[in-house]
Amino acid sequence: MNSVPGRRTRILAATTAAAGLLLVAGCSSDDGGSGGTKTAAGGVELVKSGQLTTCTHLPYPPFQSEIDGKVQGFDVSLIDLVAEDLGVKQDILDTPFENFKTGAFLNSGECDLAAAGMTITDERKKNVDFSDPYFEATQAVLAAKKADIRSFADLKGDGDYKVGTQAQTTGEDHAKSQGLDPVSFESSDAVLNGLRTGQVDAVVIDYPVVQGWLKDEALADAYTVAEQVNTGEEYGFTVRKGNTKLLAAINKALAEAKSDGTYKELYEQWIGPYDESAASASPSAS
Repeated sequence: MNSVPGRRTRILAATTAAAGLLLVAGCSSDDGGSGGTKTAAGGVELVKSGQLTTCTHLPYPPFQSEIDGKVQGFDVSLIDLVAEDLGVKQDILDTPFENFKTGAFLNSGECDLAAAGMTITDERKKNVDFSDPYFEATQAVLAAKKADIRSFADLKGDGDYKVGTQAQTTGEDHAKSQGLDPVSFESSDAVLNGLRTGQVDAVVIDYPVVQGWLKDEALADAYTVAEQVNTGEEYGFTVRKGNTKLLAAINKALAEAKSDGTYKELYEQWIGPYDESAASASPSAS
């Protein structure tokens, strides 16, 4: 399609050498979005006119976090592609992660979709509709280099280690399913702080998050990935149950980004060396 390379050029032109992608732009309509049409391209109904409202939970780098006063990240950049296709701008609301399981903010009409590095699960599918998978993830065990922790199994041994996880996440679910009683933290930043201050001896959290942390030389000198645990997780974006037009628009944007090279470039921008398997996840079951 001739329009896709043009879109890719415009999106990547927003990259700056100093701060990365500065792509989030909220709609500042004087009427709070209540005036004008709420129907975007393709007949997609939006909760506010002129904008695609995204619920997320901050911070969760490299998927979404505030950088230089703007919410940025891999998820943000991908949803910007959807917004552009719809002819609107993306606006982001920071909301509690627990609401992503229930779809509360989608059902109440506060957000059009949710993007929060969220794993597709059968339990969550009961409350929301997921897009096609856009990222394959593994869990990581991060521990101090001086600690005698070399694998996930060590956490279950007789070392009496305290393990930290982020609340309401699949990392926490996995730790509990393996018989651990983790210390639960509200955000990924709090998880890292718990490790740095000695509240816990190790943490179990999504590997891309750990990758972002270890870009800091001081953290890389002090901590190491003891093990990556492949739990078969795939991330998806969510919409309100039955919102088929918006779901189709999201899946279309993802497919085009993977085929025209935009996905690869955004992956390298936000996450690191491109892992082709991350983009080859099969579409989620309907």
